[in-house]
Amino acid sequence: MPPSQVPSPVPVLSPVLVSVLKNGVEATMVAIIKKNRRSRYFCESPVFADFHNALRNFGTDDDGGIPDNALLETYRTTIPLTTYDSYEPFAAKFLAENCHEDDVRDMFSPGLPHHIAVTSSTSSPKPKLYCKYQHQGSMRHAFGDGRNTFWTFSLHYRQLVEVQNRDGDIVSTISAGIGSSGALRMRSRLEVEDDHLNIKLAGDWATSPIAVGFIRDYRTFMLTHTLFALANSKIETITIIFTTSIVDMIRYMEEEWDTLIASIETGELPPWEGIQHVREYLQPHFPPRPERAAQLRAIGKATDQPGWLVEIWPMLKTTISISSGVFSVAIPKLRFYLGPDVQLRSLGFITSEAYVGTVYDPSDLNLFKATPQDIIEYLDVDKEENASNIVPPWLVEAGKHYEIVCTTRDGLWRFRLGDVVEIAGFDPTDGTPIMRYSERRKRVCCGELTEQRITAAILAVQDTLARIVEFTAIIDGRSGIPALGYLIEVHGELHPEAAEAPMKLHKELCRLNEEFDPQRMQIPTIRVLEPGTFAEYRKWKIEMSNSGAGQAKVPVLMWDDAAREWMLARVRTELSVDSNGGVVQG
Repeated sequence: MPPSQVPSPVPVLSPVLVSVLKNGVEATMVAIIKKNRRSRYFCESPVFADFHNALRNFGTDDDGGIPDNALLETYRTTIPLTTYDSYEPFAAKFLAENCHEDDVRDMFSPGLPHHIAVTSSTSSPKPKLYCKYQHQGSMRHAFGDGRNTFWTFSLHYRQLVEVQNRDGDIVSTISAGIGSSGALRMRSRLEVEDDHLNIKLAGDWATSPIAVGFIRDYRTFMLTHTLFALANSKIETITIIFTTSIVDMIRYMEEEWDTLIASIETGELPPWEGIQHVREYLQPHFPPRPERAAQLRAIGKATDQPGWLVEIWPMLKTTISISSGVFSVAIPKLRFYLGPDVQLRSLGFITSEAYVGTVYDPSDLNLFKATPQDIIEYLDVDKEENASNIVPPWLVEAGKHYEIVCTTRDGLWRFRLGDVVEIAGFDPTDGTPIMRYSERRKRVCCGELTEQRITAAILAVQDTLARIVEFTAIIDGRSGIPALGYLIEVHGELHPEAAEAPMKLHKELCRLNEEFDPQRMQIPTIRVLEPGTFAEYRKWKIEMSNSGAGQAKVPVLMWDDAAREWMLARVRTELSVDSNGGVVQG
């Protein structure tokens, strides 16, 4: 519904809304329990032994013989908090050298998964695997639809899993890769076995033909999607998974402006790296458009002017991307290029593990309504981390913080996401909790600093430093005493007083962390990176990990040695304080 018609969340549930919400959640919970309780993971993992022992007391193994209220009570009292540790051994069976149907069927949910979502390993040493099954009545993600949508969709996968029956015949081919690619394939019925046909299609949900989704090189992938979008003057919606990637698109468009216009004029695709294998499938969808090229030349590469994207696409109304948390840092620069009238909308609260929430108010980039299709429970962050402190949706309190815990149709059971949300209230129509993303739960360094505080501190000194386009942080141990080291990319030049930023940053970190002992860590260092570094990092990371374009996330705190060295090789200048407290810039 339009933003003006979205009802404000109510702070407290009425008895009627409590009943409506509880009945709906419990019906979903019973359905998931009955659907997945005979899965291999749930039956064989020792973490669920108490549940099975409790059900044996009913003297029947038939779902019909166990009352629903008994199933619910058994779930609440016996299912513990779970993590990837219990899930991993079962997911790993899909990557066996020979994947046999008897070994993986009904692993997490009935049948075989449609695809396997592989995480970007942004916050863990190695990628994690999550099996995704086809379900009736699944909600469609709000990516936007239609030939006037500039959507940088990807169909890339890391590998294919071929499931064999006892005779050695392949009964299913499962793609393992970026979750959004698998979800797009599932919703659009683009099965990997048919890719030799899929690659020839025009597609009906975006301005780019299907073949663009098979480009792996990040820069070429973004540029080719941009090329087809530039050729269309009627673009109304831009959908790019992360806000920071929209900024990459703008930079690449600026760098290749003349090449892009010449290509639109002649109908000849540029010889970009990584486009060769799809060129023959793209060319039929790319006729010469000299009139459009003339329009773009007249507009010019006015990247220093607010609203440049609206000059290019006068009908542009909306951009859709994940914009909460660390991705919010790119919003000011994006708003500069969009002007004041284009609406920024969130894609939703989406993780590799689960689809947590839909957009509640399109005008608010960080306001989500918990999904009704899976079970979202809430672990009180102020109490001990065990299942007894899980709070059901109808008992959460507005203004309090909770860690998200999921039980899903895809076979997760009280799975800890590690994401902390603040309850903003409840939907007055059905009582569903409305939440704001807050931060990752784990403290990432110095015992007390969280991602949220590391982010808030650097953004608070922009007036002294410069407008920040993107950042990451490392532990800087060059002095022998650890310091928080920020690696930043800025829009324009540093402010004249930028040398004062490290000291102000230190004070801000102490203000945000009352329990933080400033003697435990040196004054932070700030290193300014070359323009375009984060875009090139995403390109490099995708090539190194063989992941898809939507998985090029930059962590708030970077622990990977190779990634740190890659970043540090691109430092343009440094701001720090010497041992005597003097400001150093160089």
